[in-house]
Amino acid sequence: MSSAAWVEAEPRPFWLDSSLAPAPADPFAGEDSCSLVVVGGGFTGLWAALQAKQDAPDRDVVVLEAATVAMGASGRNGGFTDASLTHGLPNGLSRFPDEIDQLERLGRENLDGIQQAIERHGIDCSWERTGSILVARSRREVAELSEFVPMMREHGYDCDWLSREEVRAQVDSPTYLGGIWERSGSAMVDPARLAWGLRRVCIELGVRLHERSPVTALRELADGVMLSTPDGRLRAERVVLATNGFPPLIGDIRRYVAPVYDYVLVTEPLSAQRMSALGWSGRQGLFDAANQFHYYRLTDDNRILWGGYDAVYHYGNAVAAELEQRPATFSLLSRHFFETFPQLDGVRFTHRWGGVIDTCSRFSVMFGRAMSGRVSYAVGYTGLGVGASRFGARVALDLVDGRDTELTRLRLVRSKPLPFPPEPLRWAGIKLTTRALARADRRDGRRGLYLRALDRVGLGFDS
Repeated sequence: MSSAAWVEAEPRPFWLDSSLAPAPADPFAGEDSCSLVVVGGGFTGLWAALQAKQDAPDRDVVVLEAATVAMGASGRNGGFTDASLTHGLPNGLSRFPDEIDQLERLGRENLDGIQQAIERHGIDCSWERTGSILVARSRREVAELSEFVPMMREHGYDCDWLSREEVRAQVDSPTYLGGIWERSGSAMVDPARLAWGLRRVCIELGVRLHERSPVTALRELADGVMLSTPDGRLRAERVVLATNGFPPLIGDIRRYVAPVYDYVLVTEPLSAQRMSALGWSGRQGLFDAANQFHYYRLTDDNRILWGGYDAVYHYGNAVAAELEQRPATFSLLSRHFFETFPQLDGVRFTHRWGGVIDTCSRFSVMFGRAMSGRVSYAVGYTGLGVGASRFGARVALDLVDGRDTELTRLRLVRSKPLPFPPEPLRWAGIKLTTRALARADRRDGRRGLYLRALDRVGLGFDS
């Protein structure tokens, strides 16, 4: 059953298969000018436009989106909204030990800020402050995760170690040996409805939104930046780039960001009997602790969203619609699903899709400026951008406006990750790393010489 369960699934994102999707805004055409242009109508771009108008209601802000709002990563992710700004505490401790407590505080404030904005603006997006469980499926993972709980508590996490029996009482899988229940630092959301809600709020605040308006070029002027689209030119005093893993408009971004395809399946709604067999009354988000990990959660109508594991890079930073469907990965994900939940044998998947993640070598958002400081960018979230995008947008605005703030003084903001090498070394290095990570998982997590060397220089690859 597992090999065939996905075959008849709709080849499109579950979140976007909705009657709530707004009609597209008109494309940009002609010639015009404004104070601030935000390129990209995903979470980073929408939060940037919203906060810019809150900072200065009279500021003329334009958002240019190549497709429609939420068609990119913002409508294709799992809807996990995490407080961490560093792709988890372990990664933050290893890369920013001197400011990790500050980053953790800022991350908690950022998560609270997202919730406050949702409530203030009446955004209906199924926000659930459920927390999450990081599941151990091997003896090594049990040892490592259980020992890490005291460190998490020291840094403000409300968490507990769950034994095999305790974790299976939360969500029942014969593969679980234990897990960390982290109660406070994450929420589940319908990401497309959140993006559409932010879109509505931006328009209500006076943001000018143009969809189906890809920016084809940026040109620095003496007193601003000229942006070209297929049907027009827009002159701006300042520009924020929020282009995720899509082809960058600034060459420097290409050195640091690699577009990686991640794939997702969603089941049909589960019956009350099926839900009873699972437990999962707490509706927490779940992750595996392996290098190649799955992430999964419940939707409003008790479907299971099941994604991750494969992280596929295509030569030359390729991004194309035909790469969003990958039968080999869907078959693998389906088999893993039924190995995890054998009691769900017979369940079918209704949706299957893939999407681009903007990974960078430190696994967390990076920032920069260009064109005499008139352009700023926030990219490289590496899969946890639903929450961190609001923070990233705030930093990008502060940078482009030349503000000296607590955020712009962070080493996280001032430093860059190690760049990926140019092709063909980029493709070869990512493929070699992916295989090494899979080999480490097969060896119960033991990292070979190659991965240990990457660890020492701070160069990584992940989704």
